[in-house]
Amino acid sequence: MTKNSFWYRVYDLYYDGFRNMKLGKTLWAVIIVKLIVIFLVLKLFFFPDFIGSHSKKGEEPDFVATQLEERGPD
Repeated sequence: MTKNSFWYRVYDLYYDGFRNMKLGKTLWAVIIVKLIVIFLVLKLFFFPDFIGSHSKKGEEPDFVATQLEERGPD
């Protein structure tokens, strides 16, 4: 990759920008921690594997179809 190529210039722009950040590094750390909490911790505690625990392996589509038919409008 040459120094005049587009991708090198993009990389250099972001590398230089992140290297010179003071407050921005702290803010990015806060954002990353929040994303980890949202996607890992909340998923584990508030979104359990309901289909996997109520159906046998390989029969998940049948379980979903049955549930949709039972809960559908009359």
